[in-house]
Amino acid sequence: MRAFLDRLYRLSGGLAALFIVAITLLVFAQVLLNLVDRLAKLFTGTALGLTIPSYSDFTGFFLAAASFLALAYTLQAGEHIRINLITSRLPARLQTLFEISSVAIALALTLYMSGYMFLMVKEAWQYHDMSSGVIAMPLWIPQSSLVLGLAVLALALFDNLVLLIQGKPARYTRTDNDPLAQRGGE
Repeated sequence: MRAFLDRLYRLSGGLAALFIVAITLLVFAQVLLNLVDRLAKLFTGTALGLTIPSYSDFTGFFLAAASFLALAYTLQAGEHIRINLITSRLPARLQTLFEISSVAIALALTLYMSGYMFLMVKEAWQYHDMSSGVIAMPLWIPQSSLVLGLAVLALALFDNLVLLIQGKPARYTRTDNDPLAQRGGE
């Protein structure tokens, strides 16, 4: 089960990275088209009007997808911001209770957000909501990546909650170089 979960977190992080690459390529292509357009205007006096239709809409969709799909991987890698100012001064047992409570609250909030986003995607599907750009796209498509990212984050939080309840260290507290390397005893 551990290997499956780690592969899932890596896959989610890999998809996020692919969306970042897609943003980079799309913006780079549009910048090149703008350059060609300006050069054409400079030499011929007439711009060609080169543009990628709805490129700003697509980069926004890709950024949302990358952000949400990266959540679980980033959590497991221990890269989410944690403030240990208070917890580091607590006794070990109280630290553990505080950590379990924090992860349980985060899980509850993530499950709520996942459910809410799922209902939003369902509504976009039912009412055939479309984006308002030059290229009209069904909104349920980009919104689905948010639901997926939140669902994988909820799974990662549940994974860590179970480990903490079992008295094991959470996956996000690792100190090794590979963020998803198997820890001894799990």
